[in-house]
Amino acid sequence: MISIRGRGAQLCDGITRRELLRVGGLSLFGGMTLPRLLAANENAPHTSRGPAKSVVLFNLLGGPSHIDMFDMKPDAPLDIRGEFNPIQTSLNGLQICEHLPQTAKWMHRASLIRTITHTYDAHNPLALMTGFAGGEFAQLFPRSSDPPDIGAVCKYLGRGASDIPGSVCMPCYPGWGDGYRRPGPYGGYLGRQYDPLFSVCQPELQRRNIGKELYDPVLPIGEPQVDGLDVSFDLNQRRSLLDQVDVGFESVSSSAATKRLDRYQEQAFGLLSSTKTRSAFDLSQEPDKVRDRYGRNLFGSSMLVARRLVEVGVPFISVHFDTFKSSAAWDTHGNNFGLLKEINLPVLDAAYPALCQDLEDRGLLDSTLIIVMGEMGRSPRVGKNRSFADDAGRDHWPQCGFSLFTGGGATPGMVFGKSDRIGAYPEENPVAPADVVATIYQLLGIDPHLTVPDQTNRPRLIAHGGEPISPIIA
Repeated sequence: MISIRGRGAQLCDGITRRELLRVGGLSLFGGMTLPRLLAANENAPHTSRGPAKSVVLFNLLGGPSHIDMFDMKPDAPLDIRGEFNPIQTSLNGLQICEHLPQTAKWMHRASLIRTITHTYDAHNPLALMTGFAGGEFAQLFPRSSDPPDIGAVCKYLGRGASDIPGSVCMPCYPGWGDGYRRPGPYGGYLGRQYDPLFSVCQPELQRRNIGKELYDPVLPIGEPQVDGLDVSFDLNQRRSLLDQVDVGFESVSSSAATKRLDRYQEQAFGLLSSTKTRSAFDLSQEPDKVRDRYGRNLFGSSMLVARRLVEVGVPFISVHFDTFKSSAAWDTHGNNFGLLKEINLPVLDAAYPALCQDLEDRGLLDSTLIIVMGEMGRSPRVGKNRSFADDAGRDHWPQCGFSLFTGGGATPGMVFGKSDRIGAYPEENPVAPADVVATIYQLLGIDPHLTVPDQTNRPRLIAHGGEPISPIIA
């Protein structure tokens, strides 16, 4: 394989600052150490339990084309309906894209929302992970004033065991392919002690395609890893690493809460040396046929790790199908149909059904909520973008998009919402990102009307006024 470490492909916001805010080894510690995370969680409020014990979010970063996937319009004019044909699914009367045949077999177990709508035209998962769709379009980096994501709230409420991460983000932080951090999966105004554990990755390409990312796409190959949990680390090395991440913070000797720091240090050390966490990232334990079923690429491997993290009880896991040198991921201004057919849809059609089947076989699907969505849809009309004049694509369209819920208490065989005849706007039952997030909280057994304090200690709604979508809650 050819290792590619140069300039990555970009989404259309075009930032290439690879060295800026590069992920560190144990990014869980961000602006705080794990001992302080444990201390902060000690007095966190607790909630009831819902049908979902874990959530796996598969984020199709860039904006997946709803009209070419789950909301096809075969009777519309050619410049609307595009090149793909619909096929029948396991749910009577529901058709989806012909390039999602394995996904089609699971639609009788899923809830499909076809009317996600908002005005936040930005390439980041802030709205879909927090419910807050009033962010700044040009915001390229997370801020301490951002709202916390679902994983951060789960950690704040004390979800999960003390010897596993409360939230994990893979294969790296969103934006890693462009070299900077996109807003979304962070603790926000709750504090960086509620950031997820970010994995890292060093993907390779099987062949060169420099300068041809859109028209000769190649998948990145690799696995998510977590620095500091390598099996070759001995205990003294791990304890040394824990000491290093504590360097540089203010003196804690005067704080009454930190008089118990030794105990939190030991808990933190236990997490770092946890067999559960280390083992979950070790895909060598999986049979070849299982790895093949998920897809031997960076995103399929991340979804397989997600299943292993569900098995050890991690409450919230996000996998971000992000851009890399191979392609522009889901930001299909150019070569929309080629990218979908050759790369994106096959990856989705392997990893999502494989995860469903694995969880079903292990008796975990009913307690694990799987969500597939992106930050927006794509424009109904196929056109030539000025930047990609040699081929047709679809542009940004946050006015209408989709979300797919499976397992974890979601109503099986449900289609909610109807778009207009060209898939431009909701015609029935519009759904805001806040409603999606409120539904996730409800399925987790967390009151979506719960408030948490912001930086000024003002109470802020965790779902930002969203209401659960009751028809898709079984």
